[in-house]
Amino acid sequence: MHIERLDHLVLTVANIEVTCDFYSHVLGMRAISFGEGRTALSFSQQKINLHPHGAEFEPKAAHPVPGSADLCFIVSTPLEQVIEHLDACGVAIEQGPIARTGATGPLISVYIRDPDRNLIELSNLQ
Repeated sequence: MHIERLDHLVLTVANIEVTCDFYSHVLGMRAISFGEGRTALSFSQQKINLHPHGAEFEPKAAHPVPGSADLCFIVSTPLEQVIEHLDACGVAIEQGPIARTGATGPLISVYIRDPDRNLIELSNLQ
């Protein structure tokens, strides 16, 4: 088997509207509706499907809970501008800029938290 790429992942969230607002305004993703009342966050060629905590869609993870994800996004915007944008949005940087290693090589990253306290790493390729 050869896996080509990630198509989507699922986040279980406490509040879909609050999550969509954060990911849209802070991270520039687009909230979309699909299926029968489902919501996702779209970016590039991927999406994040959102499951409301306590009313998850089947099949689902064995123990879905808000705040259990640790995600890294590669951003093409220079990290200095990302930091300025986060500051303008009132989003605290938890750590960084700091050197990390990504799937294809070295990164420089900052870490923030989303409304459910998921850890979000925003990185520039080095």
